[in-house]
Amino acid sequence: MAIPEFVLALRAKVGRDPLPLPGVTAVVLDDDDRVLLVRRSDNGQWALVTGCLEPGEQPAAGALREIAEETAVEAVVESLLGVEALDLVVCPNGDQVYWLDTAFRCRAAGGAARVGDDESLEVAWFAPEAMPELPSRHARYVALALDPEATPWFK
Repeated sequence: MAIPEFVLALRAKVGRDPLPLPGVTAVVLDDDDRVLLVRRSDNGQWALVTGCLEPGEQPAAGALREIAEETAVEAVVESLLGVEALDLVVCPNGDQVYWLDTAFRCRAAGGAARVGDDESLEVAWFAPEAMPELPSRHARYVALALDPEATPWFK
């Protein structure tokens, strides 16, 4: 996984100590309400598209950038699904991160799903009833994205 330049600059000052970073999660749906998932290269697990925002980047724009980079799918943001502070994560290299995550429901608008960078091993569309096991937070966001009555979730 490529570490953004601004994070490398911060890490040069704070080392591996906990660093708060803004992140995004995207539930991307197609016209049949299938969900776009990536199989992560760091742990081999299926997951939603996620990523780190660049300094000054708006969360919705960052979600669309991450979708395009990771899957080659062009999308539009339809709604906010939730905002939450995640528990401390220790990365494989020892870096510690507190993510503040903003999740969006997005709709595919073009492109063909494929692996777009080294963060994923596979990219695929899944019908909601045929999805692989997901992290609990990702499963919650998929459920919210598919519920027409849902309101944004927060703790």
